[in-house]
Amino acid sequence: MECPCGSEYTLEQCCMPLLKGMQQPATAEALMRSRYTAYVLANANYLLDTTHPRMRHLYSKKSILQWAKENQWLRLEIESATELAVVFRAYFKDSSGQEHQHYEHSIFALLGEKLYYVSGTFED
Repeated sequence: MECPCGSEYTLEQCCMPLLKGMQQPATAEALMRSRYTAYVLANANYLLDTTHPRMRHLYSKKSILQWAKENQWLRLEIESATELAVVFRAYFKDSSGQEHQHYEHSIFALLGEKLYYVSGTFED
């Protein structure tokens, strides 16, 4: 199976080792790609675990799962990536079949040796 993140690798070669905790993402882009894949697979635990500890209180497992499952995830496009920031577009269909794109400038931070998602700014 091709990885949902659009890397052109298989899921097992790309994001699955990250989602299973066998590897840590080496870059903010790798973390963003794996988080997108976690939405596709409705893996709320991974999404919470990769959110910076000081920001986790803003999210609930229930709401993450609801949003992940009620949408059909179509593709991810990375527009730019630096050491601690990623700009991307995630395309999806909502429960009524209407297509949308989620545009985000995401910020990441290192805590110890591990990268975490901190926050994002969005455009409609």
